Amino acid sequence: MSSNLLLTQLNPDNGILTITINRQEKLNALNTQLLISLQEILQNYQTDAAVKGIILTGSGPKAFAAGADIAEFAHFNTRQGLDMVSRAYHIFKTVESYPKPIIAAVNGFALGGGCELAMACHLRVATPNARFGQPEVNLGIIPGYGGTQRLVQLVGKGKALELLMTADMISADEAYRLGLVNYVVQPDELIPKCTDILGKIAQKAPLAIAKVIACVDAYFTEGENGYSTEMRLFADCFNTEDFGIGTQAFLAKQQAVFKGQ
Repeated sequence: MSSNLLLTQLNPDNGILTITINRQEKLNALNTQLLISLQEILQNYQTDAAVKGIILTGSGPKAFAAGADIAEFAHFNTRQGLDMVSRAYHIFKTVESYPKPIIAAVNGFALGGGCELAMACHLRVATPNARFGQPEVNLGIIPGYGGTQRLVQLVGKGKALELLMTADMISADEAYRLGLVNYVVQPDELIPKCTDILGKIAQKAPLAIAKVIACVDAYFTEGENGYSTEMRLFADCFNTEDFGIGTQAFLAKQQAVFKGQ
């Protein structure tokens, strides 16, 4: 695992794993090795039943991730650029389609690739000093990690085009107003808020949560019919123990304790 990622020991009380991007001297800029390590961590914990949810954040108060590491690709040609974004596409897709909820805890700058990484997460919670933006056109390039697609999904075509073409940064409050972030909280409330959200989700049926993520993901996936995916995964729920647990608890007016089976 890259030393630029810190993995907090799993909390057995809530099943939350915290991954911290740790390149403060570079404002937590994303390089290739860091992203590969992130994918490896996610793959390692994907089938671990003890993990109920993940918080992804940046080290220090200044940045979640201030973008991709420009020095890494400043002299790339077309083929090298395509190789880089193809690799990143699959890594960010791993985040987006992950069967356990991932919340981006955004503390400071989330720009370029950092904004794209936050958007790939299922939810986003920000502090008032957070700043979001896709400034790639200032460098003569465009977002390549899914930014042109996910920004449209979250804020709509018109506003996405404005932000992508002007390279303007927006505040946490503006991001909240646009629907880019779910909550804005004070810095000392950032991790507790993420923990609270994941705690609520952890009380629900894990297999159903994974299916919700898959259905929403299908809506935005080329070649997939979201309605067909929903019908198929809805029917699959009837073949799980959790369905019996949930319905019996409801009828008995009790709190369900799901097994994830």
